[in-house]
Amino acid sequence: MRVRAKLAVTVLTCGMGLCHTWAHGKPAAATQGNGAQERHQQQNTELSSDDRLSVLAAALDSRIRRHAGGDCSHLVHAIYGQAGFPYAYAPSSDLYAGVDQFRRVEQPKPGDLIVWRGHAGIVVKPSQHLFYSFLRSGPGVDDYEAPYWKRRGHPRFYRYIKGDSCARCTRAGGSTKLVKVTR
Repeated sequence: MRVRAKLAVTVLTCGMGLCHTWAHGKPAAATQGNGAQERHQQQNTELSSDDRLSVLAAALDSRIRRHAGGDCSHLVHAIYGQAGFPYAYAPSSDLYAGVDQFRRVEQPKPGDLIVWRGHAGIVVKPSQHLFYSFLRSGPGVDDYEAPYWKRRGHPRFYRYIKGDSCARCTRAGGSTKLVKVTR
């Protein structure tokens, strides 16, 4: 319960910061160009501040943990799916190498994917190096700069890109799990 309360406070704090940033940000400039290029740019965009809050809120949903099966990559997959951002399921080793729906970034934002070889999670508050994942004690928040995580090597950060190549995804056997169809 203590970890869940800590996560809730962290998510709310991040949410207020994101809302403040969004409220004081400049409106996006209109782009000039042909219609197809503009549609492609609109379809392949990063998550908005509200989208990032949806990812963090999905992490708080206890139903997600029940369906994730105790594995970090399934947990991350379920969280993004619950938030409305599906991608073809991939184990942490594939996520580390990079998958279609995510773009590698150097500076993480809340809601981004953090991946080591063999482990994955969701960035909660980058300024404090906090991420959410399955830990030894179950789902919770930890510091990715802690000695344990540093021993695992340098993590990679990935940002979800809306509308990017999940057209090859399909429902597997009527379940909510997405799998990539290769042809």
